[in-house]
Amino acid sequence: MIPRAVNSRTRQPIRKVRTRPAPRPLRHRLDPARVEEIPFHAGDGLRLGLTRVDSGDRDRPAVLLLHGHTASADMFLLPETRNLVDVLLDDGYEPWLLDWRGSCRLPYNETGHRYTYDDVALYDIPAAVARIRERIGDRPLFVVAHCIGALTLSLSMTAGLVPGLAGVVSQGVFLTPKLAGRTSLRMTVAGELLRNRIDHIPVDFRKVGLRSKYTALFALASRGAGCPDPTCQILHNSAWGSGASLFLHENLSEATHDRLAELLGPAPLWILPHLRRIELARSVVRWHDSDHRYRALPPNALDAAGRIDTPVLLLAGSENGLWLDSQKLCHQVLAHRQPQLDVSYTEIPAYGHLDTFLGRGAALDVFGHILEFLGERR
Repeated sequence: MIPRAVNSRTRQPIRKVRTRPAPRPLRHRLDPARVEEIPFHAGDGLRLGLTRVDSGDRDRPAVLLLHGHTASADMFLLPETRNLVDVLLDDGYEPWLLDWRGSCRLPYNETGHRYTYDDVALYDIPAAVARIRERIGDRPLFVVAHCIGALTLSLSMTAGLVPGLAGVVSQGVFLTPKLAGRTSLRMTVAGELLRNRIDHIPVDFRKVGLRSKYTALFALASRGAGCPDPTCQILHNSAWGSGASLFLHENLSEATHDRLAELLGPAPLWILPHLRRIELARSVVRWHDSDHRYRALPPNALDAAGRIDTPVLLLAGSENGLWLDSQKLCHQVLAHRQPQLDVSYTEIPAYGHLDTFLGRGAALDVFGHILEFLGERR
């Protein structure tokens, strides 16, 4: 066979180069010179977001803030209200914010890299804690974690991957997840019926339009809703179609309400099998049982709770429409099974789930409990 002559003018195929997406910019009212975006990758090489807010004092204790799934570090920096970062700075702390792989500042919930909560517990949180400790030395390091950020942190802690923390505040859920029966049922049904049709549930109706494969989901979420905003309906009235509620509507300012599509992103359906296993077990359980890379994680975090080596504050709104009384249950179970642990429980009256951080009155009603806990241990 005679080889074909090469034409020097023939255009060569363009080589595809894989890029690592940078997190979208944070919204805040701080002096930009004080906000340090640190190049950061998880233990498995995935690009994440890590931000340090310069307090002007190198001797302050550090506080790592962990958002919930589909939220982001933006939830701690609301420019329209007095936020948690403001309060921490004023009270003498150095805030650090991690955008783990479930952040809406990153693209992983919609495209590309799939993961389980094992990956967050094994690769994201320990790597962030290690990077922060490189910078702060022997200063105390606290963690304030929300929702799935707290759930995955519990798996990291019981695996012994983040030892020596000065204290942990867990909001909404920790070691004993508990969902309403209808929420668990809807998650199961949705996972089976929709997994071959869609891979995530969006929250911004303006992006998907009226005629899309998501229209029926938004219509279902609007049933009985008191707010005309489709994004609010699918979050407040339905929690991505699960039938739960993420906040008390009256606790949000108008500005925060108008930003819901920015503050909370699409929910991936391929995470549901792990979440369902966790909820059915009423404990944080490992997903990867046969993959040796995840052997560092305990099969059941509750069974390994004796490894927790730091004080823990379990925080929850009295009207939590997503995780119900999971935190009260956790406190009761740990008091019975691990009485030697330093674990306390605080319930915030007239608050739901997300509004404990996003609420217009959270600085007065919620953050004081966090500061009191940190202050007693700094």
